[in-house]
Amino acid sequence: MLFVLTGSSGAGKTTLASLVAGRVGGLSVHDFDEVGVPAHADLAWRHRTFESWLSFDGDLLLSCQSPIGEVLASPSAVRLDGIAICLIDVADDLRRSRLAARFAYPPEQGDAFVGWAQWHREHAADPCYRPEVIREGCWPQMRWDRWADWTAADPRWHVDIVDTTPHTPVESADMIVHWISAQREAHAQGTLPLAAGWSTPALAPRSEPALADRRCGGGGRG
Repeated sequence: MLFVLTGSSGAGKTTLASLVAGRVGGLSVHDFDEVGVPAHADLAWRHRTFESWLSFDGDLLLSCQSPIGEVLASPSAVRLDGIAICLIDVADDLRRSRLAARFAYPPEQGDAFVGWAQWHREHAADPCYRPEVIREGCWPQMRWDRWADWTAADPRWHVDIVDTTPHTPVESADMIVHWISAQREAHAQGTLPLAAGWSTPALAPRSEPALADRRCGGGGRG
């Protein structure tokens, strides 16, 4: 099963993945950028590289910037026995301060990270929101047709959210551990939205995972 921690830079994805490593049995934890990022990495490179991660064995937790639309369009995504996606988010001002502490980014770069974060939020809620952002200049092997006719009401378009703004890294990591457990339980019960067969409407699950709130930290979008 594939567990994806996605989102824009500065939300804490890599930190959370490192804190989760070793805490969940039968789970490999990796960061997308472990393979190395070329100087002129583009959208097609991200698509190709994400596909290369899908040859894993067992369960994988991958921290990356690939949103649900890219995950589902990856050629090998339909071969997985389950997919769960969590958007790691943070307030824009805190994101900017984290990025400034990491590197002296020019203001326009900070604006780009914040804009990418806003797009992630909208895309996580609605597949119809500006899909051209991830489709124009894409890797030709991507299968956008798998979800091109989906709407926000489709239960398969399911992204959980962890907002790290009010939490310590350890608290946020605890939420991720709980999220993984909940997704595994949903998978076992046959209620995981992106279980095997998700690309075939007749086989898609009709109920949500056993989570009280789809925003893992509580009080968010359902």
